[in-house]
Amino acid sequence: MTETELIDRYICNHIEPEGDYLYRLYRATNIHTIHGRMASGHIQGRLLKMLVEMIRPKNVLEVGTFSGYSAICLAQGLGEGGKLYTFEINDEMEDFTRPWIEGSEVADKIDFRIGDANVEAPKLGVMFDMAFVDGDKRTYIETYEMVLGILNPGGYILADNTLWDGHVIDPAYDRDSQTKGIRAFNDLIANDPRVEVVILPLRDGLTLIRKK
Repeated sequence: MTETELIDRYICNHIEPEGDYLYRLYRATNIHTIHGRMASGHIQGRLLKMLVEMIRPKNVLEVGTFSGYSAICLAQGLGEGGKLYTFEINDEMEDFTRPWIEGSEVADKIDFRIGDANVEAPKLGVMFDMAFVDGDKRTYIETYEMVLGILNPGGYILADNTLWDGHVIDPAYDRDSQTKGIRAFNDLIANDPRVEVVILPLRDGLTLIRKK
């Protein structure tokens, strides 16, 4: 076991427990999907829940549902009347994801939709207080601009994978489209006067963005 894995284990033993349902979902995700590592996991999941509890949003948008792990974590932090709208562009995930979301204790707080969030989210007619962006890295800038347009002033965007396993500083990935998308996104928000930004080195990068 690597030092990073040992530290992760230590952290998991000293934070809020993951819970049996999320543990089973994470395990099923890794068994039954090709890219199981894409699920948030215990540490990031508890952070997402706590950030929702701190920000206290009424409406949350998620771009990239995948297996539903992060959606459940986000919804766990919502107060009474809070709602999470989560979009997954890959319709092949629906048969796996929908039963897990609908079987969760927070199912009534989650509106799960199959479709392109960049197109469909603005059609909801909802203004959001918080968004979690974890979709196609090649379109992060497009997604960012879409979210800013439906985000209340003072609202937050959480963007996942913004260090991309270190590929953002590795010249070997200069031609990789996903890496180029993340780099362009990071460069844009670092110089965007509309927002405040901090990057957390959690997993492969989680960026917190506050709309002024």
